[in-house]
Amino acid sequence: MAESGRVDRVLLLGFMCSGKSTIGRSLARRLEWDFIDFDEEVETRTGMPIAEFIESRGEDHFRRVEVELTSEYGGRTRIVLAPGGGWITNAGLLESLPEGTLSVWLRVSARETVRRLREDPGQRPFKNHPDPLRPIEQLLSTREPLYRVADHVIPGDLRSAETIAFELEQLVRARLAPGKA
Repeated sequence: MAESGRVDRVLLLGFMCSGKSTIGRSLARRLEWDFIDFDEEVETRTGMPIAEFIESRGEDHFRRVEVELTSEYGGRTRIVLAPGGGWITNAGLLESLPEGTLSVWLRVSARETVRRLREDPGQRPFKNHPDPLRPIEQLLSTREPLYRVADHVIPGDLRSAETIAFELEQLVRARLAPGKA
């Protein structure tokens, strides 16, 4: 999408606990761009935590809301978008974003996901599973081929969110039109 061209927006892809929200917030601050965390937006609009929303209305309805949010925010410029980890499973959604979208896969291993999941204070899938590694590995293996289509891949294991945000900032600034950096 924007691998070699200008960057008008950044889309962060990755499994849960890959750092999309933290890195996205930091990147947007560094660039002085807007930031939209899709999960937070859903919670604000529905007044329910994501887990409760999915439990009461179903995952299909949640995916439809992600499509609506993509339509609403995906065409904006100077914005960093952080959809949920399963957003990429919405067929054709990535391809629907306009030219100038830099998609970035924040690649984190299943083991690192489990480590981060245990430290995360929020309510997340597999959080209360007695051995979350196996189901996370299985789900990650089905999504990895979808994440791989991203324009750019950043390994996230053992790296701080600020280090990754700085790396992305440099990448984006190198591709901004003169006078917009």
